[in-house]
Amino acid sequence: MTTAKFTGVYPPVVVPDTPDHQLDVASFERSVNRMIDAGVDGLFFLGSSGEVVFSTDERRRQIISEAVRIVDHRVPVMVGIIDTETERVLEHGRVAQELGADVLVATCPFYALGGMAEVEEHFRILHAELDLPIFAYDIPVCVHTKLPWKLLAKLGAEGVLAGVKDSSGDDVSFRYLVQENEKLGHPLTLLTGHEVVVDGAYLGGADGSVPGLANVEPEGYVRMWKAAQAGDWATVKAEQDRLNEISHIWDVTTGVQGYAGGVGAFKTAMHLMGVFDSPTMPRPVKALEGENVEAIRKVLVDNGLL
Repeated sequence: MTTAKFTGVYPPVVVPDTPDHQLDVASFERSVNRMIDAGVDGLFFLGSSGEVVFSTDERRRQIISEAVRIVDHRVPVMVGIIDTETERVLEHGRVAQELGADVLVATCPFYALGGMAEVEEHFRILHAELDLPIFAYDIPVCVHTKLPWKLLAKLGAEGVLAGVKDSSGDDVSFRYLVQENEKLGHPLTLLTGHEVVVDGAYLGGADGSVPGLANVEPEGYVRMWKAAQAGDWATVKAEQDRLNEISHIWDVTTGVQGYAGGVGAFKTAMHLMGVFDSPTMPRPVKALEGENVEAIRKVLVDNGLL
């Protein structure tokens, strides 16, 4: 379907914590190996699902080091180098390179918001001063800036960006980007971050997906990607429909929102399934409890995961 690199299923790896808020290395290894054994094409560490913004520099270094050790060159390792402004992002990028990352993933700057001229220069600086392929992470809900598809296509054509991880929720913009990327000879690898509409993204021409739900159920996303490559769109839709039933772990809870309800649901499910030893969340977020845990358990049981 494409000659672009880093295609297929790249789950954004959820990070397990011990009850005293240390990295749970044993659970981390169990989860990473489980996804690789399921056939994923790569793994994305230190993304939004991977506690990047909760992590100190020391913890980021530990996560990358353990990730590279566990993966051991079996699949490519993407590493998020997400931070507020360019100089901090460069620091994270140099560390990730040193520790063995294969691809770097960066958002545009946030907090000290600028205009598109500053956003463009940000990515140009990263390309000039770092030695690995760079993916732009389009997630305006968190960074308060939408990356325009025309800018992304331009930076791809010029070799500044190797790809885009699209979590914008803007299907029109993503579709335009896919089409423009084709016109330019497909310089960008385009990955969707929306796990409940991956089928539509594949039909439109996406090169792969970054589905957080693959931490819970990786096999379905692998089957969906293989079916899409074979042009078996009925199977693609059927797999997506099945995965979407599992995705209701997010909306059966009450009284929680944001990270607690999203990644918290992943961690709760993975704890119930025996992948994680604890559902501990990064401070100040609380782990799900009581009726919320039982509601997630029911979704897993109803869908054959427990």
